[in-house]
Amino acid sequence: MKIRAVIVDDEALARGRLRKLLADAADLEIIGDCSNGPEAIAFIRGHRPDLVFLDVQMPEVSGFDVLRALPAETWPAVIFVTAHDQHAIEAFEVHALDYLLKPFTQARLLTAVERARQHLETRNQSAVNQQLADWLKSAKGEPAYLSRIAVKTGTQTLFIRVKDLDYLESVGNYALLHVGLENHVLRETLTNLETKLPPRLFLRISRSILVNLDRVKGLQSSARGEYVVVLHDNRQLMITRGVKELQERLQYPEGHGDGVG
Repeated sequence: MKIRAVIVDDEALARGRLRKLLADAADLEIIGDCSNGPEAIAFIRGHRPDLVFLDVQMPEVSGFDVLRALPAETWPAVIFVTAHDQHAIEAFEVHALDYLLKPFTQARLLTAVERARQHLETRNQSAVNQQLADWLKSAKGEPAYLSRIAVKTGTQTLFIRVKDLDYLESVGNYALLHVGLENHVLRETLTNLETKLPPRLFLRISRSILVNLDRVKGLQSSARGEYVVVLHDNRQLMITRGVKELQERLQYPEGHGDGVG
């Protein structure tokens, strides 16, 4: 059978790489791709694809919201694309057909396609979708990550957009937020704050530094084999861990290594 599939991801590069890696799946036809939740809802309603590669974390309307907006009996087979934590992954393992944890390889992607093919051929997909529908009704869905951070300064409260942060620095039980030429002190540990920030945008490069990947211009090595992260304004930050992950996520901005997402 020919599997008619749609790719849903808010990142253009991720959609393009998924198309490229799926080229080896001869019996799979990509009939379209969508860059946001509302577009995906309309496309699935209008075209009734057999399979959807569904990004979980999208602005405003998430992958879960897409499914909630559609009757479960009309759902295609769903392969989630996610950067979620272990607890969410455990839920996917129990209730979803399959999920791809970023970064993932082409081999892992094709395995997910084969699993979808088997379910579609044996017509077991309705049972899987019902399990997923029941879970979506009882679960909150994806974690709500911060889009702004409230910082008190004197009698004023500033609301700093997360995407405007250059990096965050741990100073004891406080976090120092670096935004351009300004610094803001937040009475919260960096470890706690990290759990509230979108994981595909931020990466811990040392015990005390969490960097916004969109603010990174490059990675520089020294003769002694040490590395520093070069920010967009040429500031440099020492990196003591995650060098390989940083290189992959700078090359593929969604943080997907040689896999996709």
